[in-house]
Amino acid sequence: MRLGVVGLGRMGGNMVTRLLRGGHEVVAYDRSAEAVRGAATGGARGADSLEALVRALAPPRHVWLMVPAGEPTEATIQALAPLLARGDTLVDGGNTRWTDDVRRARELAGRGLDYVDVGTSGGLWGLANGYCLMVGGARAAVERLAPVFTTLAPPDGWLHVGGSGSGHYVKMVHNGIEYAMMQAYAEGFELMSASEYGLDLPGVAHLWNQGSVIRSWLLELTADALRADPTLAGLKPWVEDSGEGRWTVEDAVEKAVPAPTITAALFARFRSRRENSFADRLLAALRQAFGGHAVRR
Repeated sequence: MRLGVVGLGRMGGNMVTRLLRGGHEVVAYDRSAEAVRGAATGGARGADSLEALVRALAPPRHVWLMVPAGEPTEATIQALAPLLARGDTLVDGGNTRWTDDVRRARELAGRGLDYVDVGTSGGLWGLANGYCLMVGGARAAVERLAPVFTTLAPPDGWLHVGGSGSGHYVKMVHNGIEYAMMQAYAEGFELMSASEYGLDLPGVAHLWNQGSVIRSWLLELTADALRADPTLAGLKPWVEDSGEGRWTVEDAVEKAVPAPTITAALFARFRSRRENSFADRLLAALRQAFGGHAVRR
């Protein structure tokens, strides 16, 4: 199958490689000419503009976007849509908010274009292991792209989960769960690091992956990180968020669905970015005021 791919960053570039290895033809475009040359070296057909990419694809065209969520994706879709024709399909494999998918699908349908949203999980390991794909959109459009999904995913690694927006919605919840799982591992390993036993934390992480009920890929990555730097002294305790945890919590509030663990994990990330916190200074001041407790200046 011939497919256009726009966005050749860490994920997009690896996905192009996996598609080429699977026998697909790929026309690749990125704002970075160097990234396009790299894709061409691997066997893709490079394009120096969106117009050139569209010209290189025979109708019905399929164009997969791996562009940062938000304005970059929006601008790319706005630029691509007038270049495409009825029956063509746009696929967004980034981390778009699902409500944007619903709007875009409706707008593009007015042009006769299909829109498929794909929540993509697998990170840097997806090239070797495959990507877990959560696919939303009209069934006919999804079925046309099935050979692409099958190549990108491991066995049983993709699913048409529902209509427009559902793929990114499921991926959003996936990431909310991921926040909570990582926070639980972090807290548990911090507790063990403070114990009097001098525990071999990389060894414990490896052990727990041998049949325990909390084994996971995240725990494998924990073992790898701790083997490389057992005290993690080379890192600052600053944890960013991609936005999907926030959307998960916002949706839980909107639906009045309790999600305390995911919410606490998101707030822990916010807390990690606070230095000399006003809240902590106020707590110290209050303890001194009502109880005469010592403070540190």
